[in-house]
Amino acid sequence: MSLPAALSERVLGRLLTATGLSCSADVELTAPMSPASVGALRVFRPAVEGRDDARRGPARADDGQVAKAVTVSLAVPAIGLDSHMIFVFTRPESAVPHFTLDAVASAGYHAMHLDLIPRVELATHLAYLDAVHLPLTPLLEAAWEIDGVSPAAVGPRQRAMMSPWMLVCRATEDAFDKLGPTVDAYLDHWLTLLDRGVPATADTDLAARDAVNRANLFSPDVDPVWHRITGLLGAGQTDRIRRELLS
Repeated sequence: MSLPAALSERVLGRLLTATGLSCSADVELTAPMSPASVGALRVFRPAVEGRDDARRGPARADDGQVAKAVTVSLAVPAIGLDSHMIFVFTRPESAVPHFTLDAVASAGYHAMHLDLIPRVELATHLAYLDAVHLPLTPLLEAAWEIDGVSPAAVGPRQRAMMSPWMLVCRATEDAFDKLGPTVDAYLDHWLTLLDRGVPATADTDLAARDAVNRANLFSPDVDPVWHRITGLLGAGQTDRIRRELLS
């Protein structure tokens, strides 16, 4: 198993254990250029609501906060692609940020995208910023100090959809392996936010803002990776992935 695949599966395992999400869809992804599967789209949702307490078991730290998780794995050795993406979305009315990890190996380098996507405008919500993102500062600074880690070519327009604490980088194989503790620490902090909550954001229509932000974040006009995915999978499968990320 590649380093990105192993990291993704380990993080997903931690997420599922902590949140109690279970798989509701597991869709094989295929490509005209390959005779076999090139990956999978998986969707994880909370257990069915309305069960009695005895069947439900112990309360989870995130009860009522997490809406779904979406993973997309693509492995195409012929073009040197090994990509594993995780998005965990909190509910439309929740101010807890979304968690995302994208771990990639290509023919020439490894890459990572790690972030807690804010649910409000940080510039006008200082208490939220201080509680949600400020604790990530030493983790981000330490990650950039790892030998072999360098910034990825992501423009300011695309960065505007994420947070300033986004770790988006290229890395050597050794450096990528050393980023594992950074990923764990980001995840630990996110799980703490699920448990403790975040500062009030009554002035923001959280659901409306999230819908617009996600539409932009996953827009082919903003992120050119969607054009490459369409070229690999075709429009139908790519649209299915985007629908899961948008809903």
